[in-house]
Amino acid sequence: MNGAIPAFALPLLAAIGVLAYCIGSIPFGLLLTQFGGAGDIRTIGSGNIGATNVLRTGRRGLAAATLLLDGAKGVFAVMCGFILSPFHTGPAMAVAALFAVVGHCLPVWLKFRGGKGVATGLGAVLALSPLTGLACCAIWLGVARLTRISSAGALAAFAAMPMMLAALNHTGDGPAIPVGGLLIALLVIARHRGNIRRLVDGTEPRIGRKRP
Repeated sequence: MNGAIPAFALPLLAAIGVLAYCIGSIPFGLLLTQFGGAGDIRTIGSGNIGATNVLRTGRRGLAAATLLLDGAKGVFAVMCGFILSPFHTGPAMAVAALFAVVGHCLPVWLKFRGGKGVATGLGAVLALSPLTGLACCAIWLGVARLTRISSAGALAAFAAMPMMLAALNHTGDGPAIPVGGLLIALLVIARHRGNIRRLVDGTEPRIGRKRP
């Protein structure tokens, strides 16, 4: 679909957005640490519910599970958008991807205090454009390994993501997916504003080092 979205499709897109938000808002990091006996992740380190902060508990298995499940939220939400809207797949998938990340970052169940959207965003982008998703994962892992700073890898990956989506997305659905990717990137980068300040100051914690 290359033209404007018809009015009759808007209620379905809204419903897909709500469903994706609910999927994205499942706080796997919080649930896994509580049921795994690691305590309330919101009282540890940065207080973030994502995999990087779960790693600060010393429970690598829980951190890995959080990373995979948070990524799976993005993939599942986009697949739901694809299945539920067969005639407007590009816009539906883009809406699902964006709202899955919004749900992770701003979950209503946790008073809108969620994660930073990296794993969920990468999962969503993998579903939107596998080549872009794989490239972003490679950038994230490569920069994080080189600098030993997780946030540096995430920022590099999401800064590059909109351009790669525009170049590698060939669904024929117009600008919906690249625009959705741009909004996801802006949200994830905005959620890292504290990390950006610490990167500039040279005080951002490195991987494996406990946050002061």
